[in-house]
Amino acid sequence: MIERREVLKFVLGGMAGGIAARAGIASPANVATPPAAQEAPWGFAFGEPSPFDPKMVTDAARALSKQPFKPLSADIPEVFRDLGYEQYAAIRQRPGTAIWAPDNTGFAIEPLHRGFIFSTPMEINLVAEGKARRVIYDPALFDFGKLAVGKNLGDIGFSGFRVLAQGQDGFSELAIFQGASFFRGVAPGQTLGTMARAMSIKTADPRGEEFPAFRTVWIERPTLAAGALVMHALIGSESVTGAYRFTIRPGEATIIDTECALFARAAVDNLGLATMSATHFTGPIDERRSDDLRPSVSEVSGLQMLTGKGEWLWRPVANRDTLQISTFVDENPRGFGFLQRDRNFDHYQDDDRHFETRPSLWIEPIGDWSAGGVQLVEIPSESETNDNIIGYWNPKQPLAAGSETFFAYRQFWCWNTPEPPPLAIATQSRAGRGSSPKRRRFMVEFAGEILGLPQNAEAMKPNLNASPGSPTAVRTFTSADKKSRRILFELDPGNEAFSELRLVLEAAGKPISETWLYRWTR
Repeated sequence: MIERREVLKFVLGGMAGGIAARAGIASPANVATPPAAQEAPWGFAFGEPSPFDPKMVTDAARALSKQPFKPLSADIPEVFRDLGYEQYAAIRQRPGTAIWAPDNTGFAIEPLHRGFIFSTPMEINLVAEGKARRVIYDPALFDFGKLAVGKNLGDIGFSGFRVLAQGQDGFSELAIFQGASFFRGVAPGQTLGTMARAMSIKTADPRGEEFPAFRTVWIERPTLAAGALVMHALIGSESVTGAYRFTIRPGEATIIDTECALFARAAVDNLGLATMSATHFTGPIDERRSDDLRPSVSEVSGLQMLTGKGEWLWRPVANRDTLQISTFVDENPRGFGFLQRDRNFDHYQDDDRHFETRPSLWIEPIGDWSAGGVQLVEIPSESETNDNIIGYWNPKQPLAAGSETFFAYRQFWCWNTPEPPPLAIATQSRAGRGSSPKRRRFMVEFAGEILGLPQNAEAMKPNLNASPGSPTAVRTFTSADKKSRRILFELDPGNEAFSELRLVLEAAGKPISETWLYRWTR
C-alpha cells in the first residue's frame, strides 16, 4: 500500500466542481441536452466542451468524499423497466455508429443502453485536446428489437460502454465496463468470463456489501501510434470515493493498467482491491454433483498466487455447501489471479457457453502493498449464472475516515499468465468417496518439464499435510515420459468438520512443484 506522502493542494472550482456536481448529485436523466450540442460524424451528439485535466478527477473524488453520500437515480422510462435478459440483449447499437470507428484510431466505443439489471446511469465523456464533451443519448442510434419505444425519451444516459479494438479482420470486443464498478476483458479468441471490479467493500460481510459504482468516465481519444486507450473514472459508494485511471492495451493478452486514489468517507475494515469474480457450478473436485450431462460447468479452475517470499500457491475452487472464506496472509504479493487452466472442450461439452475459452485474469501489484492477504470467497450456488467465486487483496491496515490511499496494479486478461511458475503445476484436482463413509479420496496431478529431469525423477517425494485430520494411503504414479505425477491419497478427518490440505512435490528438500492447497469441509 502506497501511503500519500504529499497531499495535493485542494482545488474545487471550474471543471472539478462541475465533475463533483454532475457525478454526485445529478443523473443523466436530469441533465437537459445542451442547446449547443454538436453532432459527431459517427452519429452521437456531444454537450458543450469544458476543460479537462486528470487531476480534476482526483480533486472531484476528494471533494465528493467530504459530502454526504447521494446515490445516483436509477429511474428509467417505463418501457425499459423490468426487462428480461432476452429483451435487453435485443437492444443493439445501430451499425456504423460506434464512436471513432471510421477515424483510424485503433479503437471504437459503443455506449450501452440502460435496462434489465443495468438501470444505474454512467455519464460518458470524450476527451480530446484538453477538452471534455459529454456523449448525449439518442434513441435513434439504437435498434430495440420488438420493444415499442417512443422517440421523446429525453437524455436518459447510458449504463456503460464496450471497448472495441481494430485488427486485420475489423473490430472485435476488447473490454466492457457496465454495472456498479464491474468490467471485463478478453484476449483474442476468448469469450467473456471472469469479471473484475474497480473496488469491493464488505464482501461476504454480515453487515451487508457495498457496491461502489462508476459515476462518470472520461475516455481520451486514442491514436493509432499509441496503441492504448486511456480512461478516467470517478467512483463512489457510502464509504469510499475513488479516482481511477485505466490504460487498456490489446495484444496476445489484453493488459489493463489500473491506478487509483481512494478517499474514505468512513472507516473501512473490509476493502477489496483488484477484485475478481467468476462462476464455478460443478467440477471434478466438488463433493456435490448436479444432475447435468456436462462433466464440468466452470469458467475458473482455481486461484494462483505468487507470494512476497516467492512461493507459488495453487488453490482449486469449489461450489460449496456452506459459505467458505479463506485468507492467504502475505506481504507485498507479487501476483495472484483466477486461472482457467483446463482448455479441453471435452471436459465441458458445452457448445453454447464454451467454458474452455474463458480468460484467465492475473494481477501484478505495482509498488508496495504492505501486509494483508488474498481473500477467496466461495459461495454456495444452485445456478450456473451466479458469480459465486470471488477473490481480492484485503489490506491489513483499514482505511481510516478521511484518509487518502493510493494503489496501482496491472491486469493480464490472458490464455496463460505472463510468467508461469518455473515448477510443475497442478493440472488436475479430483475428489470422491473414500474407502469408508468418513473418508475422502483425492487425486492431484502435477505436470512439467522439471519432473522429467534425472536428478528429480528419482528423488521426487510428495510432502503432504492435513490439519486437522490425517492423510493415508498415499501413492504416487509416474507417467511414461516422467513429466507428470499423480498423487492419490485419502483424508481421514476423524470427527472434524473440515481439514486444510497442503501438498508439494520436493526433491532434495526443495520444491519442484507449486504448493497445492485445499479446504475440505464435511
